[in-house]
Amino acid sequence: MPKIDFGGVTEEVVTSEEFSLEKAREILKDEIIVILGYGVQGPGQALNLKDNGFNVIVGQREGGQSWDKAVTDGFVPGETLFPIEEAARKGTVLQFLLSDAGQVTTWPKIKECLNEGDALYFSHGFSIVYKEQTNIIPPENVDVILVAPKGSGMNVRRNFLDGSGINSSFAIHQDFTGRAKERTIALGIAIGSGYLFSTTFQNEVYSDLTGERGVLMGCLSGTMEAQYNVLRKNGHSPSEAFNETVEELTQSLIRLVAENGMDWMFSNCSTTAQRGALDWAPRFRDAVAPVFDELYDSVKTGKETQRVLDVNSAPDYREKLQVELDAMKKSEMWKAGEAVRRLRPENRKK
Repeated sequence: MPKIDFGGVTEEVVTSEEFSLEKAREILKDEIIVILGYGVQGPGQALNLKDNGFNVIVGQREGGQSWDKAVTDGFVPGETLFPIEEAARKGTVLQFLLSDAGQVTTWPKIKECLNEGDALYFSHGFSIVYKEQTNIIPPENVDVILVAPKGSGMNVRRNFLDGSGINSSFAIHQDFTGRAKERTIALGIAIGSGYLFSTTFQNEVYSDLTGERGVLMGCLSGTMEAQYNVLRKNGHSPSEAFNETVEELTQSLIRLVAENGMDWMFSNCSTTAQRGALDWAPRFRDAVAPVFDELYDSVKTGKETQRVLDVNSAPDYREKLQVELDAMKKSEMWKAGEAVRRLRPENRKK
């Protein structure tokens, strides 16, 4: 693997150019890859594997929306789509992509479907790292591996279709066959990763849970709401408040960051914006640093894990979740956002 300098720290990465799709096909030619769960990550990974020519089937509970989605996506009941346990018994690579709470519920039956030499694949380190709470302890005679795309399942598919690929981390928890690493990297390429970087199950889950609750989702959502409310409180219209808080970020500035970094984005903004951002960035950094310390500790000690398992396992979880999401959707801020999105040029043409 080539070594890349990441800001003075050298890491080994695997790119799709050096580890070709043809090489992945050769390594996985005798494998039956089973996607267990067709919710968030399942569709993107399954469809990418299918389009790349791998032998892939889907295991999903019959009769629900996810089963119907798999059928719509081209998986055929009785041929490439089966109930979860039946699918698991057919596979040599079991991609365990159910929700974390769903993995806990189904694990006793999935464990019985594993044969010596199979690979148990995760896209999140949660169930293995927090085994005291999940009780997911794989048998010793299988490979236990991880490929974790750094994006939503939707973007795993979108990036594949536009040819860009998505970055993924990979890890080996247990190498029974001696082939775990080549299997893992081949699977990472097969699902459409642009490049893969090495991690551990523990580091993946600690960084992932922190990121989701922090900058990627929780912090972003809360910070947006705070700024929007300040602007509205001071007499700015919903349209102005939303544009200055969300629209300019998502439609302009974040794209500049993605292209060449934060300094490049700063250098391509007005001098007034540059000065203000440079002055205020350290104040925001210092203000939220204690919150991030508390968040990371909550992840590391398993408090976040217990919260997830307790809440997501409740029989009325989906109903309560929808109440929370509806409250967000119906808030003035996001109703303003809906109106702003309709006014984008590409949407006005529809």
